[in-house]
Amino acid sequence: MRLSKTRLSEIENLPDDTIDTSEIPELDDEFWENAQRIVPENHPQIEQEILEWFKGQGQDYHARINTVLRTYMEANR
Repeated sequence: MRLSKTRLSEIENLPDDTIDTSEIPELDDEFWENAQRIVPENHPQIEQEILEWFKGQGQDYHARINTVLRTYMEANR
């Protein structure tokens, strides 16, 4: 199911105390002691300096990064 931007905005603006988290287990010390960081193979990483610059441009930086990459891709097809 694809959520509308309106619904996503509604969800994003819910106060934390109205969200029912009763079925979500707490992440205790044992969890963190056994946690492993898994980085997907062949997943390119954006350089930190570039990422920080985009983040500094505003909250929707992911969308801007995608727009830049798509424009480049389409220009070089």
